[in-house]
Amino acid sequence: MSETAITVDSDRLGPIATAPRAPLHRNARLRALAWRLAPWLLPAVLLALWAAGCERGWIAPQILPPPERVFDTFVELAKSGDLLRNTLISLQRVLLGFGAGTLLGFALGAALGLSRTLEAYVLPSFNALVQIPVLGWLPFLLLLVGVGEPLKYILIAHAALVPVTLSTLQGFRQTPAALDEVARVFEYSGWQRICYLVLPAAVPTLATGVRLAFTKAWLALVVVELVASSEGLGYLIVYGRQLFQLDLVMASVVVVGAIGYAMNRSLDALEARLRRGQPSAFRE
Repeated sequence: MSETAITVDSDRLGPIATAPRAPLHRNARLRALAWRLAPWLLPAVLLALWAAGCERGWIAPQILPPPERVFDTFVELAKSGDLLRNTLISLQRVLLGFGAGTLLGFALGAALGLSRTLEAYVLPSFNALVQIPVLGWLPFLLLLVGVGEPLKYILIAHAALVPVTLSTLQGFRQTPAALDEVARVFEYSGWQRICYLVLPAAVPTLATGVRLAFTKAWLALVVVELVASSEGLGYLIVYGRQLFQLDLVMASVVVVGAIGYAMNRSLDALEARLRRGQPSAFRE
């Protein structure tokens, strides 16, 4: 009799317990969708204000062209091939400069992180030099290398070198003390300690430094092309300003922002993957 009572109670309680699950799942999906759409709310509002301002005549089209005119200019640039050609030139410059600056920054940061003596001699001068903005080096480099491609590569590499160097130095100094003691007990060599302890512990800091370095390199690229270039996305912005074609300026600015955003999101995803692949012993 008791078994029958238990069976009856479970049958009655089953539908009651499972009924609210579907609404809860729907609410969770709606919240997740809202979080994904939230970053696009402000751009959508700004775009709507831009369109409304141009349509109602709040701003003269010579100062701020309407969105449809900017889109038409973007389509014309894409069809003519000018957009692709200048984008590829800019990407080549930033990737070469960023790669060179990242490698040099990693080598310098690793050397400073592994040698207290070298840090004492070099780091104060390095910290003083990095306070000079990228454009502050432009007149000096113009005298040395001229207005050719080396100028752009050097300035972009300089922009990437600074954050990579500092993040590498910080990452090489944050090895957990307990693991360092274990390495001494097992008599790890210098290379074994670097490969099995220092580098895995430095992965999150290095990834953050590389992401920041690319942001700095991309900004330096646009600034350098604005000042001294006859090709690239920055040149398109200057060319449009000189001809007072603000639709060309706006189209080029949108392309610069879109590429920078896409690259930044890609580096974010890479950083997240590296953090997931990091051994649990090195996680905070």
